Amino acid sequence: MKIFVNGERAESEDGGTVHDLIQRLALAPETTLVELNGAALRRREWATQNLRENDRLEFLRVAAGG
Repeated sequence: MKIFVNGERAESEDGGTVHDLIQRLALAPETTLVELNGAALRRREWATQNLRENDRLEFLRVAAGG
C-alpha cells in the first residue's frame, strides 16, 4: 500500500501500524515524534494506529542542544 513518509512516497504492508513502520525504519522511539495526516500521535497510540492508503506521516527526531 502507498503511504508518504516525510514527503516521500513509500510502501507499507496492509494492516501495519505506525509502531511497525518505526521499527522497520529503525527509528529510536524515545527520540521520535510522529505526525499522521497533520495530527500529532501520542507514543501509546503507535501500536494501535493502523496505516491506510495515502496516509501522510512526518517523523521528527528530538535532539538536545544548546
